[in-house]
Amino acid sequence: MTSKPANFTPAQITPMRPADSNTKPRYTLPPGSCDAHFHVFEQGYPHVPDPQYTFPDGTLDQYLEVTEFLGIERMVLVQPTFYGNDNSLTLDVLRRLGPDRCRAVVRVPDDVTEAELDRYHELGVRAIRLDLFARQDLPIGEIVDYVQRMAKLTRPRGWHLQFYTPGTVVRDLLPFLADFEEPFVIDHMGYMKASDGLTSADTERLLNVLRQGSAWIKLSGPYRIAKDKPLSSVHELGRALVTTRPDRLVWGSDWPHLPDGSRDTGELLDLLADWAPDEADRQRILVDSPDRLFFKD
Repeated sequence: MTSKPANFTPAQITPMRPADSNTKPRYTLPPGSCDAHFHVFEQGYPHVPDPQYTFPDGTLDQYLEVTEFLGIERMVLVQPTFYGNDNSLTLDVLRRLGPDRCRAVVRVPDDVTEAELDRYHELGVRAIRLDLFARQDLPIGEIVDYVQRMAKLTRPRGWHLQFYTPGTVVRDLLPFLADFEEPFVIDHMGYMKASDGLTSADTERLLNVLRQGSAWIKLSGPYRIAKDKPLSSVHELGRALVTTRPDRLVWGSDWPHLPDGSRDTGELLDLLADWAPDEADRQRILVDSPDRLFFKD
């Protein structure tokens, strides 16, 4: 497992922008549009020791104000690293919002019980998140073994695996993922960051897996890939993903955009106007694919 250096300082989270200061998208969102990747943070829930960042400004009420302003009707809550394997807050959000409006992705230890997973399923959990950032220094064979162990937990329930993964690990896993028969979703556009040494050839290999395998990719976190460049620098990747398999993509806001709460969620949603100019493709990305992955019981 990756450990923090002795002089580690958590990232400082900036305050959340007001919901009505976000940009309205240039297009009309189709009915049932879904944000397939958001997080929330509330006081009073146990978190991991020495988290990567300070306590975020991002409550459920704040998030719901954003979705109401932008016209997002459904959502998928993703367990953040801040809370580790304690899914208490995630389950409370599911209870509050109900299964017609919200589903979730949890993190679990290897020894999670079948009874616990069944309880999660009843509340609306539909995937397990694999934190491969924490395992990125392990031999690739050990990572593959971990993925296969987790797949044994998702398979009986019709769930999928969600990869929170550095692009370098995505690259190294592609030969395995090309033949992997379990459904899986890769976060944040595959994390194909040129600054990490990822090349256009690596991206093409990712697109090949998307074409032929069990892969889905989440159109989320473009600023993670752009880093200090403008968001327009991610256009080529976004367009390539949509051109390759628009039926295997979902969109996620990655709200509250850690560590920068001032980011414009509407601007991120508006990127779909350029990546997926066809209204039918946006229907697939915002409605049909979330239905298949999360809301089909």
